[in-house]
Amino acid sequence: MRRPLLQLTATALASLLSLGHAWADEVQVAVAANFTAPIQAIAKDFEKDTGHKLVAAFGATGQFYAQIKNGAPFEVFLAADDTTPAKLEQEKAIVPGSRFTYAIGTLALWSAKPGYVDDKGEVLKQNAYQHLSIANPKTAPYGLAATQVLDKLGLTAATKNKLVEGQNITQAFQFVSTGNAELGFVALSQIYKDGKVESGSAWIVPSSLHEPIRQDAVILEKGKDNPAAKALVEYLKGPKAAAVIKSYGYEI
Repeated sequence: MRRPLLQLTATALASLLSLGHAWADEVQVAVAANFTAPIQAIAKDFEKDTGHKLVAAFGATGQFYAQIKNGAPFEVFLAADDTTPAKLEQEKAIVPGSRFTYAIGTLALWSAKPGYVDDKGEVLKQNAYQHLSIANPKTAPYGLAATQVLDKLGLTAATKNKLVEGQNITQAFQFVSTGNAELGFVALSQIYKDGKVESGSAWIVPSSLHEPIRQDAVILEKGKDNPAAKALVEYLKGPKAAAVIKSYGYEI
């Protein structure tokens, strides 16, 4: 004897499919500008795999620190350095034990013009350019790393009047991409995908020329009771996120 087939209305089926995400939450995330493209890619998988929604704001790490101290509603902070999250930890502004390094950044000297930047960065010493773009070294760790490179190469004085400062690494990139600066120091992740520089010409700066750009993440005090905040941090430690992060030129 055959059993009757179970018939489901479209509404009932939709309800069943949504049960797994019935308790999904939203997490507000402050993201260092250099990590814009990776987190956008990770967010899609995170939302699909967990049901939680990631809402990101992008900017300079130093500016985010000031906003967090002034009560901004961020629950997770993906910084471009390790010193700012450590400072927040000392100030008891994060969930204890939540700080970890999610990526190690790479600095690049880039021009939108193919062939303009050589693979050893000699273009810097030739001094034939009018404008060199960097992020604000006071608020953006990639900007600080850029000044360390110039200092190590003995070019601080020679480039002083050529520098064009962006508020963050995104604006520094935009100065170069729009031609307002012939070249500039950017995050490799802004120009790199799946093993190659996507456009223009670049010198991948050796890490020996600047302090390591260790990028730490923390769950902020406002996110201590949000399951989505904890889920995101755990997701960033997983293999799927690691593959995305590496594809943009970061080390893990």
